[in-house]
Amino acid sequence: MALVVIQFFPIILNESDYVPQSDFMVENQVPATIKNRLQVSCYDCHSNNTDYPWYSKIQPAAWFLEDHIQEGKDELNFNEWATYSDRRKNSKLRSIISQIEEDKMPLDSYTLIHKDAILSDEDKRMIIDYMTALKDSLE
Repeated sequence: MALVVIQFFPIILNESDYVPQSDFMVENQVPATIKNRLQVSCYDCHSNNTDYPWYSKIQPAAWFLEDHIQEGKDELNFNEWATYSDRRKNSKLRSIISQIEEDKMPLDSYTLIHKDAILSDEDKRMIIDYMTALKDSLE
């Protein structure tokens, strides 16, 4: 009975068709190969536009997703990149690099269902090299 009742408490969806001028991709004119990998592997949790899976309409999975997405956006929101100070950008770039190097991102719980989000060794190297060059340009 409780499972039926909780279905009537939907989440507020993290969806937007608008790409702000403050977006990471806009501000940095990211190469297409890196842009694609970031959008597929990072943007669902680290932007204002999530591509929701079918199970996002079922509670309590929807609550888990909503919480996870909010945590991701609180940590890094690619759509708000231009609003960050250079110091914060530098910190975020260092964090992105280390998270990818240590295989902490994308999360295993995400790639379990989203196989296309798994980063190959080549993807990792390409993203790390790009983020390192971007970080170095800020210093």
